Amino acid sequence: MRLSLRYRLLWPLLLLVLGEAVATAWTASSAARHAERQLVAQQNAIARTLAEPRSTFPLTPRVLEQMKGLSGAEFILRLPQGSVETTLPRNAESLLTWESWSEQEEPEALGPPLMIEGSLFHTRRVVLKPPHPQAGAELFILLPETLRRSAIADAVRPLLWLGTLSGLCGLGLMWGVSARLLRRLHQLHRRTQLIAAGNLRPQPLPSADDELRDLAVALNDMAQQLAHLHEQLQQAERLRLLGQFSGGLAHQLRNTAAGARLAIQLFLQENPQLGDPEPLHVALRQLTRLETSIRQFLTLGRPPALQLQTLDVRELLDQAIQLHQPQACHAGVALEWSRPESPCFVTADPEQLLQALSNLITNGLEAAGAGGQVTLTCRCEPAAVLMEVRDTGPGPPPHLADRLFDPFVTGKADGIGLGLAVARRLVEAHGGTLHWHRHAGHTCFTIRLPAQPPTSPTL
Repeated sequence: MRLSLRYRLLWPLLLLVLGEAVATAWTASSAARHAERQLVAQQNAIARTLAEPRSTFPLTPRVLEQMKGLSGAEFILRLPQGSVETTLPRNAESLLTWESWSEQEEPEALGPPLMIEGSLFHTRRVVLKPPHPQAGAELFILLPETLRRSAIADAVRPLLWLGTLSGLCGLGLMWGVSARLLRRLHQLHRRTQLIAAGNLRPQPLPSADDELRDLAVALNDMAQQLAHLHEQLQQAERLRLLGQFSGGLAHQLRNTAAGARLAIQLFLQENPQLGDPEPLHVALRQLTRLETSIRQFLTLGRPPALQLQTLDVRELLDQAIQLHQPQACHAGVALEWSRPESPCFVTADPEQLLQALSNLITNGLEAAGAGGQVTLTCRCEPAAVLMEVRDTGPGPPPHLADRLFDPFVTGKADGIGLGLAVARRLVEAHGGTLHWHRHAGHTCFTIRLPAQPPTSPTL
């Protein structure tokens, strides 16, 4: 049987409240007995005081009324000659059967009950002894039952109120605490349902710093790790599909593009007097771009092994400038190269590293647009060589900033999202890193290659 956590939390407190109720009842019973013993002691004290042999003042009606006001008891004084003085209404004393009462010395309980005109009394008989001026008289002390009940109620009522109030407060407090705890647990349950449904975004943390906050932090960490794993699985699946696709189709497309390019080049060589060869040059550039895209498919699907050699990156950047200068002129973009005087040597595969630079330059030319500028720089550091491609374009959209190097992620209407992904893989194959940032209105892509090549470069 399913039992809510709230009731599991309330059961121990309920048992505690029941124990408190039993303890309160026992304490109240003890208080009632104590109050009744006090009344017995009061009745005995009155009897001793009024029957004291050394007492010289007579028990007149005035004295009896004063004693009634002080003690709350009623008094009947039967004199030896048969007359009666009482604080009760007249003729009420006739209800007493004088012979049925016997004197008790310091009894431990209230006297026997007596009903007088609808009121219950506990009666005590005392005989006055010499040298009392009224020696031989019988004094009856009548303690009202209402006085006994009032004394017991005054003793018990605070205990009952305190026990009841503390129990209710405890139950209310635990109910509120359990409701708050369950509400936070339900929030965590909804969070796990969102994770199960695929919503892996981090959720706000509770304000209270306790174990449930630690659990919420752990859920956010788990969601972040799941999101990272999900992204890796998606990327691996894309690469797997890409490898299958590029294995057959890309070779055919590259061969076709290469054949078309060679045919145009041969035509230009055989017809040097052609009036306006610019359209054919444009076609050659487009075929070159097509070959580059196909090569990127092949590189991303089945990366080739690196052929490492020592080279000066300045010469590599010179080649990149010569390769992309026609494209920059055609697009109306200023392509600048700040060539340092000192050589910067690295150990790398020149073809693969040139392809990575070409992808970055092409991306910068397209991002800068007509009237823009793309600048290349390089510098040597003690442990690394840095190459930077900077453009004046607006930068990637904010929603793509964190996934800019993922395959098939692009903010261009006609882009396929492979250039930056291939560039990063080629740079990382050399043991380097490729990062980007925005600075002073420029988008900067920085390649950092180590001074020493990796021992076993892999892609």
